[in-house]
Amino acid sequence: MQEASSGTLYVVATPIGNLNDISSRALTILQQVDYIACEDTRRTQILLNHYGINKPCRILQAHNEMEASQSCLESLKSGQSIALVTDAGTPLVSDPGFRLVSMAQNHDLKVSPIPGPSALITALSALGVPCEHFYFYGFLPSKSKQRIELIEKLNDIETTMVFYEAPHRLKATFQDLNLVLGEERLCGLGREMTKHYEQYVTGSLKKINEQLATGLIPEKGECVIVVAGQTKSVKQQSVDLLLNLLLKELPLKSAVKITQNYLGIAKNEAYARAVELLEQKDN
Repeated sequence: MQEASSGTLYVVATPIGNLNDISSRALTILQQVDYIACEDTRRTQILLNHYGINKPCRILQAHNEMEASQSCLESLKSGQSIALVTDAGTPLVSDPGFRLVSMAQNHDLKVSPIPGPSALITALSALGVPCEHFYFYGFLPSKSKQRIELIEKLNDIETTMVFYEAPHRLKATFQDLNLVLGEERLCGLGREMTKHYEQYVTGSLKKINEQLATGLIPEKGECVIVVAGQTKSVKQQSVDLLLNLLLKELPLKSAVKITQNYLGIAKNEAYARAVELLEQKDN
């Protein structure tokens, strides 16, 4: 059985829902460290009480991260061991803790990860959306205008994209995704994962928008959105459509420039395709 070492920062993954998902190694570390740095003492205490662990907890969250991280650093330098946890899942992944881990590394202190649950990986494993490669963004902007602007920037990414979202913004976010990416884009939604009412829905953006509108997908629980990347065929269709329209009215150079700027593709790519399309018409 591993024992907690003095002067070590343990980054401990905790359950995202089902308390039984914690590892025996994580429980050992939580029992043996000098104290636990957590996001919310009330949430962490539920886990500790469930396993009969009696350890002091100190708050480390977004509002006090600098001050709390400095305090933890001094504790580590004095030889104390600390377990860093978040409310659910793996610390630092869209949660506090980066500043403390960075400070510990910069001072050559030992940082030991205790792997375990992650909402990101849990959703990818269950939704059936391609996940060999993926781009994780985290939480999208809360305001629609900024959210749409960001989604537009991500539109051409060809790997699966993963987002976290609060339940009260779920409808608005899916409406914006549908608006920018198109209703046929494949996506998935994981909700209340590992809990009694967990739900995993995979289909087109149109399907999920409809199920949100009719209440088949409740706006409850923490949510992970997984969206398939832009396929080259879909992207090529957009290029061809725009070029064909422009070449009917404009010179080659002007059509290429507009296509390049509007779709965000390379100039040589737009030019080569425009020439191909013109040659096809001539033949």
